[in-house]
Amino acid sequence: MNSDKQTNMWKNIKSNWQLAIIVISITIVSISEIVKAFKQEATPAYNAAIKDSTWIPPSLFTDNELQGEEREIVMYGEDIVANTARYFGPHGSVAQITNGMNCQNCHLNAGKKNWGNNYSAVFSTYPKFRDRSGSMESLYKRVSDCFERSLNGIAPDSNSKEYQAIYAYIKWLGKDVKKGEKPVGSGIEKLPFLDRAADPVKGKEVYTAQCKSCHGEKGEGQLSINGKSYDYPPLWGEHSYNNGAGLFRLSNFAGYIKSNMPFNQATHASPKLSTEEAWDVAAYVNSQPRPAKDLSKDWPDISKKPFDHPFGPYADEFTETQHKFGPYQPIISRKTAEKSK
Repeated sequence: MNSDKQTNMWKNIKSNWQLAIIVISITIVSISEIVKAFKQEATPAYNAAIKDSTWIPPSLFTDNELQGEEREIVMYGEDIVANTARYFGPHGSVAQITNGMNCQNCHLNAGKKNWGNNYSAVFSTYPKFRDRSGSMESLYKRVSDCFERSLNGIAPDSNSKEYQAIYAYIKWLGKDVKKGEKPVGSGIEKLPFLDRAADPVKGKEVYTAQCKSCHGEKGEGQLSINGKSYDYPPLWGEHSYNNGAGLFRLSNFAGYIKSNMPFNQATHASPKLSTEEAWDVAAYVNSQPRPAKDLSKDWPDISKKPFDHPFGPYADEFTETQHKFGPYQPIISRKTAEKSK
């Protein structure tokens, strides 16, 4: 190779390297600008959340402390919560023990959405005494109840990989919540009571206008294209939650609806339905047929039953219908008076 060719070859190599360095530098600057812009965009929302103590769920994208097997089990737990039917539905790969709904049908965004029945305070408050069972309950009991009531099925074995994954995920979600505390945004919003009973007839009108397009005329939901899970869950019928589920209590369901429905339209800060509409549509949905669970062991001390527990006997003279639909203020006032004696 003569000297001119060698000189040209080295010039080309140098030029290519210089070009590569320029491209890399531009890319680094661009990425830095994107990250900077993202931080600037996120800061107001983040600061607002901190200011009012609203829960901020941890992120798998930013949690660098979660590594190895621990990270894998948490990720598996999140996937089970988001896609429960894939593992435990009628066509489940692990077992066929549920109705085909997913945990996140009731615990939105895999239990991470504020006012969407999230898991923020679960690990911080369990184990705890619950009047429904009249006993101390573990986190496993909490998960079991969801499988047996909301998923109208059978609880997974407490020693199974799947339960351990759910446990790890719930623990990780609540890792920054102090023991015994409940952050703002946890659970379900408590709505003001109506001065009348919630009305299923009015609720049907709301359902037809706002809910039917996703959940179906007969509350049957919409199956995913794979036919194994639901894009929109059934609200009544054989594949829906049973009468022992938490959302079968009207106050829970009405609050859940107000903050979250119609799906991907309503938020806690910007609801689409009025308070009256939320109560009425909850009354309509929970008036429809659904699976029944043996509740004979629930609330061993009937005086501890919630004001809207829909099944007697009760420690007061109010009817089962009023306990289910309201008006609730007379029931609350009576309880308050009894406590003050």
